[in-house]
Amino acid sequence: MITDLRARRQRGPSVGTLAGMAFDRPANLEELLAQGRDGCVFCAVARGDSPAWVVHSDEHTLAFMDLLPMTRGHCLVIPRRHHDDIWDLDAETAGHVMEAATIVAHKIRDTLRPAGLNLLNNNGRAADQSQFHFHIHVIPRYGRDRLLHPWERTFGDPAEIAAVADIINGARAEP
Repeated sequence: MITDLRARRQRGPSVGTLAGMAFDRPANLEELLAQGRDGCVFCAVARGDSPAWVVHSDEHTLAFMDLLPMTRGHCLVIPRRHHDDIWDLDAETAGHVMEAATIVAHKIRDTLRPAGLNLLNNNGRAADQSQFHFHIHVIPRYGRDRLLHPWERTFGDPAEIAAVADIINGARAEP
């Protein structure tokens, strides 16, 4: 392993050493995603087959730095076992992921001192999910970081809100 690592370092510059592996910057997102066996780079990271800068690891979850960070300290938290999205996730695994996200959020607050923090989860192509292995983005927020809110902050129609709540709660069918 050490010999292989030295050989890779001699071949060219790498971004860094991750979990004992030399990591070369991918040319683009498609190249990065192709590194995962069975099409899932996050499964490859969880198995240790693909390098990552790990910030938290336990039996059920893994948290590592996002290679396409929105802000300084942007991390991803994943379950070690593959789940496509939130609809494929059981409650126990969701609890483990949220616990890990909380641990990572505290580490970020204590070390990077952001002004705030967002937890973000995208499900489905319409919601801009790009990697179909459930994950939560832990995004530190800093003053003037230029990240925008994707929606206008206006009050909704109370009757419509109540009607949708009834539909979600099963009190009536969607029209």
